[in-house]
Amino acid sequence: MKLAICQELFEGWDWERQCRFAAEVGYTGLEVAPFTLAPRIGDVSAERRAELRTIAEDHGLQVIGLHWLLAKTEGLHLTTADADVRRATADYLVELGHACADLGGDLMVFGSPFQRNLEEGMTREQAYANAAEVFLACLPALADRGVRICMEPLTSKETDFCNTCADAVELIDRVGLPNLVLHQDVKAMLGAESKSIPELIHEYKDRVGHFHVNDSNLLGPGMGETDYRPILDALVESGYDGWVSVEVFDYSPGAEKIARESLSHMRTLMN
Repeated sequence: MKLAICQELFEGWDWERQCRFAAEVGYTGLEVAPFTLAPRIGDVSAERRAELRTIAEDHGLQVIGLHWLLAKTEGLHLTTADADVRRATADYLVELGHACADLGGDLMVFGSPFQRNLEEGMTREQAYANAAEVFLACLPALADRGVRICMEPLTSKETDFCNTCADAVELIDRVGLPNLVLHQDVKAMLGAESKSIPELIHEYKDRVGHFHVNDSNLLGPGMGETDYRPILDALVESGYDGWVSVEVFDYSPGAEKIARESLSHMRTLMN
């Protein structure tokens, strides 16, 4: 099992410091939030992308991919009725895919709850059709760069579109392209699903492309009440061999403490 950390936790640190610290703690992957690099991904030059990749690799890290794809952007939306905005969104996802590959990654987690919420009066069916259109427009170009999108179900507290693993698989099957896969997130599954997380891991083991670990208290594994032993056991039993990324939303204990305690807890349970 390969362990990574979502690096927006370190926002405000320079890139070299982020890489040095993550490697010293013991992570081998970094998952990047594009807004930490620039307001728009096109503002990050090819030369800068190569530099970021080299610095990470020099510290023994791989940039595994991107998440929070549309966060802090304007004029982009997955389910909107506005065809021009859908086209712009597909085009921007292609831009992100090029950046992802340039940085050394091969996955992009589509979360971005505000940029997928249903507009007033829109039906569920139309929202799914619009989202499928966006993904069909961008995924072939991403496939050319070896990049896949991992669709992330989020709770109804965060968004009204695609809340469960079943919802995400419905959209994935509607699109029907192999580089659109399921993403599973512990906090989201705790808040949206009727089945246990180990059950969901086994049920969707052939569909999952990426996995986030966190807790309902918005901190990392081992920093809340969630029992991670059956979760990690289920990942092993299911044959999952992808990345497991720590993603937290409460930074108040400090980046160093969160990163260290999260990794230590997982390693203790995996030994």
